[in-house]
Amino acid sequence: MNWEHIQRNWSEYKLNAKTRWSRISHDDLDRIAGNREQLVGKIREVYGMSEEEAQLQLTAWGAALRDADPFR
Repeated sequence: MNWEHIQRNWSEYKLNAKTRWSRISHDDLDRIAGNREQLVGKIREVYGMSEEEAQLQLTAWGAALRDADPFR
């Protein structure tokens, strides 16, 4: 999934992100507003993982979104 598309349509994707990373608050997701680097940072902070692992999770999440809706 193209990250620019996710960022432009963050209101559609943030609930899915909340499901994937349930420890991140709704307020944090609102503040992140689709910014990939901020989301990576918040995943790292909340889940205590490396930058690489957070990036891999985000990439996998984006790929799963594409699989769920291949026409976007």
